[in-house]
Amino acid sequence: MKAWLLNRISNLDTASRPLELTEIPVPVPKDFEILIKVLCCGICHTELDEIEGRTPPEQYPIILGHQVVGIVEKCGKHTTYFKSGDRVGVAWISAACGQCEYCVAGLENLCPDFKATGRDTNGGYAEFMVVDERFAYPIPSTFSDNEAAPLLCAGAIGYRSLRLTVITDGQTLGLTGFGASGHLVLKMALHLYPNSPVYVFARSKDEQKFALDLGATWAGKITDTPPQKANAIIDTTPVWTTAVDSLLHLKPGGRLVINAIRKESGDLDALLNISYQDHLWMEKEIKTVANITRTDVSEFLTLAASIPIIPAVETYPFDKANEAIMDLKHKHVMGAKVLVCG
Repeated sequence: MKAWLLNRISNLDTASRPLELTEIPVPVPKDFEILIKVLCCGICHTELDEIEGRTPPEQYPIILGHQVVGIVEKCGKHTTYFKSGDRVGVAWISAACGQCEYCVAGLENLCPDFKATGRDTNGGYAEFMVVDERFAYPIPSTFSDNEAAPLLCAGAIGYRSLRLTVITDGQTLGLTGFGASGHLVLKMALHLYPNSPVYVFARSKDEQKFALDLGATWAGKITDTPPQKANAIIDTTPVWTTAVDSLLHLKPGGRLVINAIRKESGDLDALLNISYQDHLWMEKEIKTVANITRTDVSEFLTLAASIPIIPAVETYPFDKANEAIMDLKHKHVMGAKVLVCG
C-alpha cells in the first residue's frame, strides 16, 4: 500500500517535503483489530507539532493522521462490533489501559498509557490502517466522508473544551483563534446556548468575517475590547500572548479553557506581563484540555448529527499531503483541511 511516512523531525520554515510517499505492506489486523481502507483523513495542527518535534512520535518512521474515515476491510478473529463494509472513524485516542484510576473514572484521556493515533500508532495518511475496534466509531449517515473527518478531532476536542467551560445558556462565551476547532465550537455553542453571545478573537479580517457569517455576535483581535467581558473563553492558539490577553476579557469567576497540545516558547515574555490584580484576581481560573475520551467522540458525533454540524472543508488529493501540511503551516486556515485517500 501507499503511505506517507514521517522519518525525522523537520523544520517547516526550511523543509517543504517533510513526508515521504512509500510502498509498505498492508497491515494485518490482530485479534481485536479491524483493517480499514482509508477514504480520507483530516489534517490537524498537531501534525505540525509532530513534524517539528514539539510532540514527537515515540519512534520513526510513523504514519501521521488521526481524523480517519474509512471502510472496514477485514476483521480480527475476536472482533464483535464491526463487520466488513461498515463505515467507521478513528480519532486521536487509539489505546488506554482501561484499569488505572483515570480510566475507571472515565478519564482515559489522562491515562499514563494513553496512545495517540498517528503519533504512537500508525494513522490515516495511508491507504490502509489497523485499529482496536474499541477505538473506532460508526459514522452517522448525515455526513459525507470529508465532512466527518474533522469532527473526529477538531469537533470532539472542541466538544470537550466547551463542556469544560461549564457555561449555562445566557452566559457569554469567547473563542480565541478560529480554525478547524473554533468554527465547530461556534456551531455547537449557537445550538446548545441560543441565548449566549459568542465573541471571536481572530487575527485576520477574513477569519473575523467568517466568524460573523457563521453567527458570532462580535469578532475582533485579541487586543480589541469586546462589548462585554466573557464568562468563559476557549483558547485554541499555540501562543501565550492570546492566553494572557484572554484573562483580561474574563468576568470575575470566569474560566479560561486552553485547548492546545502545546504552547510555543517564542512569546514567553507574555507571561512576565501577568498582573495578579488584572489577570487572575476575583477567582478567575485556567483549565487545560488534555486529549479526548471515547465518550467525547461518541457523544459529539451524535450531537453533530442531530443539529447537524457540517464543517467547512478544503480537500487535498492523496498525492498532495506535503502541500497540505505546508498550507496549514504558512496560511490562514478557515475551516478544516482533509486529505482524500480513497
